[in-house]
Amino acid sequence: MFGSSIIVFRESLEAALLIGIIAAATRGLPGRARWIAAGTAIGLLGSLAVAALTESIAEMAGGSGQELFNAAILGVAVLMIGWHNIWMASHGKEMAANARRVGSNVKDGRQALSAVAVAIALTVLREGSETALFLHGLMASNPGNGASVLTGGLIGLLGGAGLGLLVYRGLLHIPLRRFFTVTGALLLLVASGLAAQMAKFLIQADLITPLATPLWNWSGFLPANAGIGAALHVLLGYESEPTGMQVLFYLVTLVAIAAGTLIVHRRSTIPLYKLKSA
Repeated sequence: MFGSSIIVFRESLEAALLIGIIAAATRGLPGRARWIAAGTAIGLLGSLAVAALTESIAEMAGGSGQELFNAAILGVAVLMIGWHNIWMASHGKEMAANARRVGSNVKDGRQALSAVAVAIALTVLREGSETALFLHGLMASNPGNGASVLTGGLIGLLGGAGLGLLVYRGLLHIPLRRFFTVTGALLLLVASGLAAQMAKFLIQADLITPLATPLWNWSGFLPANAGIGAALHVLLGYESEPTGMQVLFYLVTLVAIAAGTLIVHRRSTIPLYKLKSA
């Protein structure tokens, strides 16, 4: 539940902030609300289509094909989370500036109001599609816990949307880069855990060797399916009986994403979103 909450919180907050920037920049224009609502609805419908397509492909996979499909989904999810963390470290400010520019162009008459709907639809579609893929990856790595993953996703959605609304209303003045820094670190741990689960599926499909089975066995005092072990499994991808290959996948993913984010972060300024009325 925790992993899905963090993922959906991060994605929904980004979407809410960019929508808020456009809404603030076009404040006072007649019909603005309808175009914002239309863009949001179109983006959500597109995201649902992506989610349905992913589920349909999953249902068609059978036997070892299911393991391969799950491993592929997890691999793509890990790559997207890594890319997301690294890319946002350098381009988040640019995204906010582009959103603000669209709003200003519309208000000044240089673009039609329909541009608002297009910009919002693309934003919601992008964030919603990533969310659908990430959630499917989490459900693949935690079979039987689909309800918990979806519940966590709903909590994250409400939290992200609510926080975005508070920022838009000017009721919250906490530097948002702190939120993105913390959630970025948590997403790094989630991605590493997903990579370890991907290794597990690839081992089950006999595509890679386990290296050591298990590398350690802590199930006697810290099982991964109960208590603190279960919480660590969700947060850190902890396994009480991991193979050597799972640990290797975990560490390589952790180091690669952390190093990439740090390098990009040092070359640019972490984005600080500020919504200002036009």
